[in-house]
Amino acid sequence: MAFGVNSVRVIEMWNTHPIDGQHERVRVPYWRNGGYDPDGIALLDHFMRDWRDQQKKRIDPEVYDILYALQAELGGSEGISLISGYRSPDTNEMLRRRSSGVAKYSKHVQGRAADIRIPGVALSTLRSKALALREGGVGYYPGSNFVHVDNGRVRQW
Repeated sequence: MAFGVNSVRVIEMWNTHPIDGQHERVRVPYWRNGGYDPDGIALLDHFMRDWRDQQKKRIDPEVYDILYALQAELGGSEGISLISGYRSPDTNEMLRRRSSGVAKYSKHVQGRAADIRIPGVALSTLRSKALALREGGVGYYPGSNFVHVDNGRVRQW
C-alpha cells in the first residue's frame, strides 16, 4: 500500500458488541511523522481486544494499514464496524466447538485479523476492495454480514 510518508493516518471504528452496555467508538491517529504512533497503536490494540473475556494482544500494525486503506477507499459515514479483532485461545476454541468455519490456528489469535463491515457499503464491494489490496487473506461471510481481512498470505474464501 502506498501512503504518504509524512501523512497522518486515522482509523475510525465502532465495536458491534456492547461492552458494559456501551458500543465503544474510537477515532485514532495511528501513524504520524513517518511511523506508527505508539499511543495510537496502544489505543487500537485495546479497542481490538477480545470482547468476550477482555484479553488483548499486540495487533500487527499491518492489519491497521489494511483497515485504513479500506476506510480511505470506501469511506462510510460511521467508520468501520468491528465484529471481531483479537480472539483469546479460549474464545477461539469455544467458537470452534460451535462452528466449522473457525480455524484452529486463526489469525485472530495471532493478532493478525479483523472481521468487519462498513455501514452504507455493500458487503460485496468491501470484499472486492479488500481483494484488490492483495495484502492478505479475505473471507466473505454474507450470511453473517462481515468480511474477514488478515495480513497472512494472499488467499480468499
